Amino acid sequence: MKRILLPLLLVAFAASAFAQAGEASVSMGGTSFRNSSLGVDANGTPWDASANFRLSLAFTLNTQSHFGHEFGYAYNHGSLETQGASFGMTIHQGFYHFLLYPTAEGSRIRPFVGAGVHFSAFYPPGASVYYGNGTNKFGLNYGGGIKARISDMFLVRFDLWDFATPKPDFQGTFFNQQGWLHQIAGTAGFGIMF
Repeated sequence: MKRILLPLLLVAFAASAFAQAGEASVSMGGTSFRNSSLGVDANGTPWDASANFRLSLAFTLNTQSHFGHEFGYAYNHGSLETQGASFGMTIHQGFYHFLLYPTAEGSRIRPFVGAGVHFSAFYPPGASVYYGNGTNKFGLNYGGGIKARISDMFLVRFDLWDFATPKPDFQGTFFNQQGWLHQIAGTAGFGIMF
């Protein structure tokens, strides 16, 4: 009997440990850069970063009534700009947010604030993620938003985040860089709760 009871207790404990509220969401929106100067190239020509479109996927695990953990991926389309010319640039991001909710789990409206870490893989014009010729940078992120349940299963969300990262130099292309690049991302999305 004892041999059966212990495994049953372990299974029951494991089931309760994973019986947390989760969400999967997709969001779209726009981004802009602050402190967008990337420095100058070898000829002394100044370059700036510009961003416009963002698509993100996120998985949120709300482990306690007022706390959560969010893991996600975002695709950002932007450009490198110099002297009136613009060249396409993509940024792939993986991120983690620790979330704090002032309202309890199950509330219809849930504002939140959070902070976390991310990595950004910058790919200059003509570069591809398949050839590994991008520049990876790690940074900090903070922001918040609001989630609103529209049914027992679905929600909408609105987010505003600042992804701060060291500036990409694309293997020594840019010089005289100062400060960090701040990517301000505003998105609206749709999610499924489970």
